Amino acid sequence: MAVPKRKLSRSRTRRRRASNWTTSPPARSVCPQCQAVKLPHVVCPQCGWYGGRQAVEPEF
Repeated sequence: MAVPKRKLSRSRTRRRRASNWTTSPPARSVCPQCQAVKLPHVVCPQCGWYGGRQAVEPEF
């Protein structure tokens, strides 16, 4: 059975394990009504449209 020759330092071990904790930035989509950048599956904050209809009144 393979045995490590040297002990790995804490920083080396933690750096390796920390790579699994990184998060990716949230996805972005474009509003078909006003072409503003918004989160997918969320009412557009600029014009208030969602799913091809006016869902809420826009807040300016």
